[in-house]
Amino acid sequence: MDEPPTERPLQPLLHEAVIALRAPAQAWSAADGSMGSEPVDGVYLGDIRVLSGFALTVDGRPAEHLLTAVVDASTVRVDGVLRRLDDPGTADPGVRLRLTRTARADGVDHRVELSSRRDIALRTAVRVELRADLSRMPDIKAGGGGTADPRPSATSGGAAWGGGPVTASLSSPGALITLDGSTISLEWQLTVPARGTAAVDFGLTVSDAAAVVSAASGPAPWSAPSAIELASADDRLVRWLHRALDDLDALRLVSDRAPDEQFLAAGAPWFFTLFGRDSLWAARLLLPLGAGLAASTLRALASMQGAATVIGTAEQPGKIMHELRRAAQSLAEGGATGEHDVELPPLYYGSVDATPLWICLLADAADAGMPDGEVRALLPNLEAALSWMRDFGDSDGDGLLEYIDESGHGLSNQGWKDSGDSVQWRDGTLAEGPIALCEVQAYGYQAAMRGAALLERFGVDGSSAPAEWRAWAARLQAAFLERFWIDDPDGAYPAIALDAHKR
Repeated sequence: MDEPPTERPLQPLLHEAVIALRAPAQAWSAADGSMGSEPVDGVYLGDIRVLSGFALTVDGRPAEHLLTAVVDASTVRVDGVLRRLDDPGTADPGVRLRLTRTARADGVDHRVELSSRRDIALRTAVRVELRADLSRMPDIKAGGGGTADPRPSATSGGAAWGGGPVTASLSSPGALITLDGSTISLEWQLTVPARGTAAVDFGLTVSDAAAVVSAASGPAPWSAPSAIELASADDRLVRWLHRALDDLDALRLVSDRAPDEQFLAAGAPWFFTLFGRDSLWAARLLLPLGAGLAASTLRALASMQGAATVIGTAEQPGKIMHELRRAAQSLAEGGATGEHDVELPPLYYGSVDATPLWICLLADAADAGMPDGEVRALLPNLEAALSWMRDFGDSDGDGLLEYIDESGHGLSNQGWKDSGDSVQWRDGTLAEGPIALCEVQAYGYQAAMRGAALLERFGVDGSSAPAEWRAWAARLQAAFLERFWIDDPDGAYPAIALDAHKR
């Protein structure tokens, strides 16, 4: 008899999950506020999940869920009814529960509020069961789930657990605390006055001494449009804009290498850190609100610009980094030919597009009001980035920008389409590297032209004279026009990429 096929792990889906975040902390749950039914559920700080289970009951039962409101990026409110505590036979539920979850940069706070329209006081038990965790984000993303099983210890008014540089502490004033393995049970005897409300509060605080990113302090480095500027706009646009800026505000981080330079995290949950490409694009799209974020993002990335050739990290002189993590990551890239083991170092440079995009952002920020002194301070980084495109980005000297993983354990694809099977032929066969992506040629062309204009504007001469980079851009343009266009019965179109054989 044939053996049943081994079920391979899958990356968790997120489309039905509810999130509250304040970088670098995030909390994922079901719509009713519970955690533990889905693999992504839990509270995270950076790349470590510290809580994987959350269950709330009143009088021994969960509330009946009514609605979930995402108040803002950091706050989720869940409303339910407690009909078992109501007057018998009442048609309109009068005893309600509200759970408010608020993410902080170093953890998450909860408030459980009971309200009653009854004419008598209610005495009931509020119970919360939490499951402590110390699982790594890459393991959860890979579909393997958490394997950590910490044993919390009791503290004065709460509980604490940790492992290595990570510590988590729970504060639960007034609660009876019971510990059983990794489960923490909190219970309050709560009296809800007649036609009144009563609430309990508890909070989780997390620290990670090995963290490489942390919350940005101070105000957001952009200027929101004033009410007067938006007065004539559609009110839906105004609400959308305020919500979008609130979301972005909750993504602000700094790195340990440049603690004064803010940038935006690439995205929750898997990419809650500095990514060259993503952080550059976000800053570029926010330029209409000022050049402050662009300037700080440029400096944050310049502080990690490549200075040597290191195959294991994909570092090269002048190259802009791809991803920053607290520790190495072991991943498995799925593809049409199976799985490819990936081992990424904490600071990884495997990106073909971050370097030209850095140049493009510097040029755009200079046009958008970045002070000349700040631009001038980055001109050596600009020259190094331009030189990377010429000396390393074009690995085979054909005038195009390509990428290839030389280490054998890095990312197979190093553009924005960076999954293992993202660049393939119509029949599903994977493209063989070095691979030249269509859009990267455009980034390179714009970077060379805008970089030349900046050098000219600031009077930089010598080996990286503006004329040299305009000539380089012209050669790239000619190579693109010659090789990327494909004739088809439905019309000509550009290929998404060229493979190692320039097909």
